[in-house]
Amino acid sequence: MMSSARLFQRLRHIGDRLVREVRMRAHLHEARRVLATPPIRPQQDGVVLMSMIGSRVLLPYLVAVKSLHRHLGMGRIVLIDDGSLTDNDKRVLAHHCGSPDIIPIGTIDTGQCPRGGTWERLLTLLDLRAGDYVIQLDSDTVTIGDLPEIRSAIAANADFILLGGEDAEAAGLLPLPDFTARRYPDGPSAPPAHIQRMIESRLASYPDAALHHYVRGCSGFAGFARGGPASRVEATRFSRHAEALVGPAIWSQWGSEQVTSNFLLANEPGVRLLPYARYTNYWRQKASGDERFVHFIGTYRYSGPSYRRLTAQAIDRLLAG
Repeated sequence: MMSSARLFQRLRHIGDRLVREVRMRAHLHEARRVLATPPIRPQQDGVVLMSMIGSRVLLPYLVAVKSLHRHLGMGRIVLIDDGSLTDNDKRVLAHHCGSPDIIPIGTIDTGQCPRGGTWERLLTLLDLRAGDYVIQLDSDTVTIGDLPEIRSAIAANADFILLGGEDAEAAGLLPLPDFTARRYPDGPSAPPAHIQRMIESRLASYPDAALHHYVRGCSGFAGFARGGPASRVEATRFSRHAEALVGPAIWSQWGSEQVTSNFLLANEPGVRLLPYARYTNYWRQKASGDERFVHFIGTYRYSGPSYRRLTAQAIDRLLAG
């Protein structure tokens, strides 16, 4: 017979799941209004806005890319189809995004790097940056204000990183041994720790660790300068060494791509760390009042009304022209 404590825990879990489902449906209902907004007019200006999407996130993606393009005023769109986009989805994207290039995920060769976990996105992005400034954009983001730091980075052809939190902003770029000593003073994390902790806590053992830097960033929004030094070669080299630190089973999990993106950008000259008060991840924190760009982390995306509220705000601005 189930104890009262276990029964309460189970009922609470069911209740939380139902509340999340209600909030998700409310958000999608709000996001549907994006279909009434004017289409993007892509610019052939050397800037690419790149995302990997599927049918399930079509409406949130349109909010993400349209709100970014409205405030940035730059760029054409390149998409990776995760395999689930329907013919109707592609017609919607053609209308709203200026007939973007859509690359089927199955056509992307990841070489010696893992498949899945958005590695296809990172490697394609690294190919595209040979001739364009490429911005990686996740579908669970909303731009709500002016973006002077992004325009400045593009003008200077400098990389940028969305930081993982205020602690990353305080620490800044650090040599690998200093990073691990600061963030993981108790040494390497063991299973069942999150894959990102598993990898990052071992970076002091990376070859020539003191010569390389790292910052805990978020690949949901990242800028890769045109012609920058990191390419598939560098990504593959890091993948090979990092896999040796944690083993193939861990390295093949979702999250290794983000660590790789952070590492590659942290070791490029002139990389810019976006101010966290303006470019932030949503962890249910109190608003700073100066947010320009918000990334809604999956764990907290539907923990309150913020995602739906900012989505509505962004769509209202798009409708107003």
